[in-house]
Amino acid sequence: MNHPVRTAIIGTGGIANAHAAAIQQNAGRIELVAVMDIDADRANAFGDKYGVPLRFTNVDDLLTVAHPDLVQICTPPKEHTALAIKALEGGAHVWCEKPLCASLTEFDRISEAEARTGRTVSTVFQWRSGAMGKHVYGLLERGELGRPLVGVCNTLWYRDAAYYAVDWRGKWSNELGGVTLGHGIHLIDLYLWLMSAAGAEWESVHAQIATLDHTIEIEDVSLATVRFSSGALGSVVSSVVSPRQETYLRMDFQRGTVEVTGLYHYQNANWRFTTYEKSPIPSETVSAWGSPDSDVPSGHAAALGDVIDSLALGKRPLVSAGESRRILEFITSLYKSAFTGETIRRGSITPDDPFYGALNGETK
Repeated sequence: MNHPVRTAIIGTGGIANAHAAAIQQNAGRIELVAVMDIDADRANAFGDKYGVPLRFTNVDDLLTVAHPDLVQICTPPKEHTALAIKALEGGAHVWCEKPLCASLTEFDRISEAEARTGRTVSTVFQWRSGAMGKHVYGLLERGELGRPLVGVCNTLWYRDAAYYAVDWRGKWSNELGGVTLGHGIHLIDLYLWLMSAAGAEWESVHAQIATLDHTIEIEDVSLATVRFSSGALGSVVSSVVSPRQETYLRMDFQRGTVEVTGLYHYQNANWRFTTYEKSPIPSETVSAWGSPDSDVPSGHAAALGDVIDSLALGKRPLVSAGESRRILEFITSLYKSAFTGETIRRGSITPDDPFYGALNGETK
C-alpha cells in the first residue's frame, strides 16, 4: 500500500480505546475511517471521542460503505470468527483481539477464508512487539546464549467479582476459555515464540486447571509443565487470584539467564541478563545482550505498527497463519490435558478429536 491504511474498529468496549490510541500513535500511516457497534449510542459516543467520520451498527454496511483496508475486531470472543470471515470476504485484512477463535476447527475456517480471499488475519499479541522482545529473539536465533534449558512463565493477575459480572465473561460459550486463554495467553505466546527462535518448539504439555475463587464456569488458575523439542523443560502458571500482580518470564540457557518482569507492558528496563558468578563470559558481552538499538515499549501501538509494515510490504503479518496456530494448539492441548489427565503431544489433536472443536471437549 502506498497510502495510509484505512481502518475500521468493530466493537467499542474498553479494549477499543487501546486500538484507537494505537492508531493515533501511528498517525500518518493509518487513519480510522469507521467504527461499528450493535449499540448505536456506543458507536456514536466512540466516534465522537475519536473523530471517526463513519459509524455503523451492521458489519455489512461498514464493509460496503467504508471499504476499509484493515478491520480491527474488539468484540467479545465468541463473535471473532464470524466477523473475521465476514471482513475477509468484504475485502479487508483483519487484526483481531485474542483469543482469535474458539477452536482449531474455527481456525481452519479462518484459514480457508484467507486462502479464498487473498487477505490475512493476525492476532493481537503485543508482547512480541517491544524492542527488547525482538532483540532477544535475534539473540536466541543466533545462539548467543546457548541451548535453552529451563523456563518459568508466570501470569499472576487478579480479577474481582465485578470483572466477571460482565455478561459475556465467565462462561465457556461466551469467553471461550478461562485465565489460560484470556490472560496467560500473552506471556505464553511470547515464551513459545522466543523458544522457537532457539530452535525449541513445544513438544508436549501436562496440565491442571481449577476454579478456586470465582463463581464462574471457566478456570481462574492453570498450571502446566512443558517439554520442548530440544529437551528443555518449562513451567507455565496463569492466575487471576493473585493479589500481588506480576507478569514474569525467565529462561535459563547454557550461557546465561534472560528475565522480564512487568504487568501488561514492558520497556527495555524491565529485562535483565545474568551469568553465573564464575562464568568466563566477559561483562561487555552481557551488556551487549541487553542493548537493543531502540527502546520501543511493547503494546498495541508497536504491534499495530508491525501490521502496517507488513501490509506496506505486501507480506503476511507475523502473528498469523502458523504463528497464530502454535499458541492455539498449545492452549487446546493444555485444556485437553487438564480435562483428561493425559500428557498431550503436539499434533495429536486431530479433527476427529472433540477437543479440536471445543477447548473443553464438549461437542455442540
